[in-house]
Amino acid sequence: MATEWDKMRAGELYDPLDAELVAARIRARDLCQDLNASREAEQELRRRVTTALFGAGGDSVWMQPPFYCDYGVNILLGERVFFNFNCVVLDVCPVRIGNFTLFGPNVQLYTATHPLNAELRRRQEFAKPITIGDDVWVGGGAIVCPGVTIGSRSVIGAGSVVTRDIPTDVVAAGNPCRVIRAITE
Repeated sequence: MATEWDKMRAGELYDPLDAELVAARIRARDLCQDLNASREAEQELRRRVTTALFGAGGDSVWMQPPFYCDYGVNILLGERVFFNFNCVVLDVCPVRIGNFTLFGPNVQLYTATHPLNAELRRRQEFAKPITIGDDVWVGGGAIVCPGVTIGSRSVIGAGSVVTRDIPTDVVAAGNPCRVIRAITE
């Protein structure tokens, strides 16, 4: 029988009050608190925290606290990902981020979502994974919604709400986010 953790990561309905999930969220919040309380000169401490927090890539992430997430271990970073101030990642399902991707301040990545049925919503929730390619730049204040894929080398304009997939090598912006033009030399 699948655990609540297994169901959560698979994008199935799960009980968010399951003891294992609560403990995992507490662990992540404690690590985020350690990161967010650190001083700029404490780079060695920050590296230890990000390595413990993230499922991959914590050893090369470039982080400007504060940063917040649900579990941390579901965040899989490529090489030298940059998070500017005040980013939030609700990593109920996996969040895969490619090499050299940049996030402006206040960017939010949401895998978590909820059933439309109110009675079911009282007991369960579910999620959809987010995938972001290499060399993507997500402008400040953008929101990436559950289940979205953003192709490599694309640029997402500040304040955009990304509700559907964005292809590679484009500039996209707006609410809802839409492709504005291709990126050309």
